[in-house]
Amino acid sequence: MANGNSVDLIGNVTKDPELRFTPTGQAVATFGLAVNRRWQNRQTQQWEEAVSYIDIVCWRELAENVSESVTKGTRLMVTGRLDQRTWETQDGDKRSKIEVVADEVGPSLRWASAVVTKSDRRGGSDGGGAASQPVPSEPPATYDYDEEPF
Repeated sequence: MANGNSVDLIGNVTKDPELRFTPTGQAVATFGLAVNRRWQNRQTQQWEEAVSYIDIVCWRELAENVSESVTKGTRLMVTGRLDQRTWETQDGDKRSKIEVVADEVGPSLRWASAVVTKSDRRGGSDGGGAASQPVPSEPPATYDYDEEPF
């Protein structure tokens, strides 16, 4: 991201993603990510650890894919941007929180393996909840192996 508001996280999912839809039909999924930091205390030589809990927000197709693929305990890599959301409580108190709006979410393969299945979203490009069918990740018959796949 060119604007300098970019964050990359690796952590464990703290709860299953919750999928909702806005009044206009946009899918939004939210989940928590626990990000650990370990260091060795130079005075005691003991390892110490601190955990930060980060709320992650995913939109449209990413939201649907995350809700279908991710469960509590999954180790993920998340790339996105920081976003501060503010609101007012029923008592008139102002509240705010910082969350990460995800651009990409993927499994960490450091201690696990994954099977990737491409989702077919042929129902339109508006992201309005088109049904997804798994598509084999094999190249099409006309695929030229000399060209870059991505």
